[in-house]
Amino acid sequence: MSLTPSTMLELGTPAPKFALPEPLTGNTVRLADFADARGLLVVFMCNHCPFVKHIRRGLVAWAQDYEHRGIATVAINSNDAASHPDDAPERMAEDASELGYPFPYLYDADQSVAKAYRAACTPDFFLFDGERRLFYRGQFDASRPGNDEPVTGKDLRAAADALLAGQTPPAEQRPSMGCNIKWKPGNEPGYKSL
Repeated sequence: MSLTPSTMLELGTPAPKFALPEPLTGNTVRLADFADARGLLVVFMCNHCPFVKHIRRGLVAWAQDYEHRGIATVAINSNDAASHPDDAPERMAEDASELGYPFPYLYDADQSVAKAYRAACTPDFFLFDGERRLFYRGQFDASRPGNDEPVTGKDLRAAADALLAGQTPPAEQRPSMGCNIKWKPGNEPGYKSL
């Protein structure tokens, strides 16, 4: 298991637009579909990554809790399905159904959305405020496969609570860690993770 950190995109960055298919429903989901939300969490994830598997039930609970408070969630898989067939759209639909994802789980086939967000790992979290400016980018919590930390979403919850309270972004934001995004050959981004 290799460990790749977030790029820690600059706070205040506007959310890049997207229009991506949702394998479970066949619908196209756009950034504009979340215009009424007080905040938006964009999380890059996939099916096969042990770091994602470790926190995904906690992410479902987080999304359910904050949906009622006005923060929407959308998940995006940008992995190359040719090299990682477990991350193919049909498998995404199975996971979304089986785990009861309360958020759209979208497929970024050409990886352009991951590049626009400077996503580097799975999971990689980007929390935007009501004006879709980046408020938080960092870890869900300190739990990792094999450590004894419980999956609580503590860091992301603190950031979301601050956003909803009209406070400034948390001063300390620790990078998310996980598997690197599986780029298509020749499609690797020019940016580097931390």
